[in-house]
Amino acid sequence: MIKRANLDGNPNLGVYISVTETSALIPFHASTRIEKTIEEILEVEVFRATIAGSSLNGILSSGNSNGIIVSPYILEREIESLEKAGFEVFALPEKFTAVGNLLLANDYGALASPLLSEKSMKLIEKALEVEVKQGAIAGFNIIGSVATATNKGALLHPKTTKKELKFVEETLRVPADVGTINHGMTMIGACSIANSNGAIVSEKTTGPEMARIEEALGFL
Repeated sequence: MIKRANLDGNPNLGVYISVTETSALIPFHASTRIEKTIEEILEVEVFRATIAGSSLNGILSSGNSNGIIVSPYILEREIESLEKAGFEVFALPEKFTAVGNLLLANDYGALASPLLSEKSMKLIEKALEVEVKQGAIAGFNIIGSVATATNKGALLHPKTTKKELKFVEETLRVPADVGTINHGMTMIGACSIANSNGAIVSEKTTGPEMARIEEALGFL
């Protein structure tokens, strides 16, 4: 199932919300309306959280059913709160904070930004329990911003090359396609959240874009 919605007027869903197959981290300020939409469409348990004192959960974390990678600046009380909620939490062992921009993962594999160190690669592999490879999408190192992936499929920046597309498919072990979102936006990951159950995309996403997203993410 796919639905159009904004986060209380903000189209950047993927900036503030982090999603896996079973859970979603949303800001404390998010309305109960968007919380119910996430529960209904993605069929997940929703948790209100901050990371490093920020509401940018989608930028500061990324994960799959096995674990969640977070900003190295996460607070101890935030780790405790996430662990109490059942999350396996792993802090990125280097200076980068925008984990969600640097990682694209599902339960079958993970694509990491070329900016990340070998130490981070090993931690991601251990935390998510999948093979991790490094690569760019459409020439961008911020791969999590320009793509979204689930256990059924992946949607990538429209300028993704055939070589990059094939690499993503081989790494995540799902079909992938290219497209736009929110009436021509190329920042796929920033303007959407998705898992194998459904997707929520920004309100200005057009009908043709919706059809492409549904097909790419395996909802048809």
